[in-house]
Parts: sequence; structure tokens; C-alpha cells
Amino acid sequence: MTGSSGRTGIHAPPRAHGGPDGGAAAAHDFSTCANAAGPCPQALRAVRSADPTRYPDPRGTALRLRLARRHGVTPERVLLAASASEFIQRITAVAARLGVQAVQVPRLAYGDYAAAAQACGLDCTADARPGVLHWWADPASPTGHSTSQPIDPGRTPTVLDAVYAPLRLGGTAAWPAATTEALFVLHSPNKALGLCGVRGAYVIAPSAAHAAVHWPAGTWTHALEACAPSWPLSAQGVAMLEAWCEDSVHDWVIASRPVLACWTESLRELLRSEGCTVLDSDCPFFVVRPPVPVPAQALRRHGVAVRDTASFGLAGHWRVSAQPPASLHALRIALHAVWRAAERQPQVIEAEPT
Repeated sequence: MTGSSGRTGIHAPPRAHGGPDGGAAAAHDFSTCANAAGPCPQALRAVRSADPTRYPDPRGTALRLRLARRHGVTPERVLLAASASEFIQRITAVAARLGVQAVQVPRLAYGDYAAAAQACGLDCTADARPGVLHWWADPASPTGHSTSQPIDPGRTPTVLDAVYAPLRLGGTAAWPAATTEALFVLHSPNKALGLCGVRGAYVIAPSAAHAAVHWPAGTWTHALEACAPSWPLSAQGVAMLEAWCEDSVHDWVIASRPVLACWTESLRELLRSEGCTVLDSDCPFFVVRPPVPVPAQALRRHGVAVRDTASFGLAGHWRVSAQPPASLHALRIALHAVWRAAERQPQVIEAEPT
């Protein structure tokens, strides 16, 4: 996405997120990237055992300590967030208050990056340059590609969205620890755990050693803390993130990957057999182009949801995620129905110029 938004009056595409998106949940949902092998039993038990009658600690003191130990950092570097999307809005607002003029967004990217920039009146550009807030994702969405590390990414305020890292099935992370020490790294494990309905995220802020080398990372971290809502996490959100600190929960995610890989390959084969163009991915989700222009909403009428990728900057495609065999059967039936409906549509024949 090149050019600017917000200040020029150019509006970002309407935000779509998959799942219900204003309607009822589909019986067979390929539109979200939740781990279809889930939910993780240990995490689900923890969430169900959370006490909703009491306030959680507003600062999340014990939780931050556990997350810090998990990542080998100091607790001061752990920032809690109500969700990944809430943090996207918050850091963009902080960027505007600290004098940033623009936000760099990859050409194909989650639409909330641009939407947050527009809401704060910031220019939005695809060009990586000093003096802007940079967004990177590894793996990326909607493509599921492993993202190449830019040259010297820590020279300007940068966020690495690592939400899909636990679901990586192939490829290699190109962001070594030495690089991420200079970045804000965003984590939100609800997708990996198959618990999308539980909201909760956290960020590992830049280390003190990198706090003032090229930009005032410490000032940014303090501002993000000051702008955080009181009680950003519900009791259930705290329980999910505490479960994420357990080795057994990570073992479950690792054990789910072979299942997801099998379902992903089956989904690819099904879509190719239906004439779709299937793009490569390192994750259990990928982008597909249908053989005829069919709106994603057409499948909803058959109990199947796919994610239209226009809000990612890629019109005419869908993002789909690996699902169990029963859902693949339902998808095949739905595709046949929408293909037949598309064939019955009258063809518009343009007159030859005179």
C-alpha cells in the first residue's frame, strides 16, 4: 500500500476480521487463523477456572514476572495489552504524540496497522525510512510467508508482529534475538491456543542497552505504560497468558503442528482440484484466488466462511486456514454451489468500438 492515508482524505478499506463479522458464526470457519486442532485443553481449563467475580491485578505484577522469565527479560520490558489490535492502536497514538509523521506498513498487511494510522492522522507509506513507525510481521498475514529482516531495523521505532510465530510450519524466522532486542515484539497466543474468544496480548519492549542508541525507546515504553487502560486484561485473559507460560502448553502447540500440516496440505489439494490458484505459505493458512470472481460472502449462505483479503491490500483473493476433514467436505460442497451460481450469471458482452 503506497502513498498516504488519513491526511489526504484517502480512507483505509473497511476492517474485516473473519469469524462472525457482524453475523452469525459459520459452521465451518476457514476465515480465522485459530489453531483448528484446539482448543488447548490446559489453557481452556485455566480460562474456565478463572474467577470473574474479582478484579485481576491492574498491573499484572505476577503475570509480567512469569512472562519475563519465559522470555529471559526483565519484568519492566513486558507490556500487557487487551489484545494485539488494542496495542496497535495504542502505539500508533503514542507515535503521533511523540512527533512521528508517518507509519510504514508492508504492501500486504493486517488492515489495523493502516486503520490506526488513519485514526491518528498519520501518513501511511510502504517505504521503509528513518523517522517513521515501522511495522513488520513474521510470519506475515495474509500470506503466511516468513519475512526477510530489513537492514538495521532498530534505527527507528519498529514493531515486529510475532502473533503467528507459534503456528509456523516451515521456513525460518529471520529475526534473531540480537535484532529483536531493539524492537517492540508483539505476542498474542490466543490463535495458537485455539481460544480466539479470549482476548489478551503482551509486548516485549526494547532492552535498556538499545534504549537510546538511535531513538528514545525508553520514552516510548514509558508512554505506552502511561496510555494503557486500567485492567487491560480480564480474569480470563490473565489465565490464558499464565497458561502460555507453561511448558506443557507449548508442548501441546508443537504437537498440534503435524496435524495442522496434514490438514493444510489437504486443503491445498482440494482448492487446486477446484481450479483455484493457491499461493505458498509457511503457516496453516494461505491465500487463494478463486477461478471466477466470487465474493467470500457467497459461501456464508452454505455454512462456510473464508476471509476476503481486500482489507489486507489484495482484492479478488481469499485467506483460508486449515480445518478438519468434515469442514473440507463442507467447503467442497459450498464451492460447487457457488461455482454453479456463478455460471448462471448473465455474461456482459462489451460492444466493439465503432
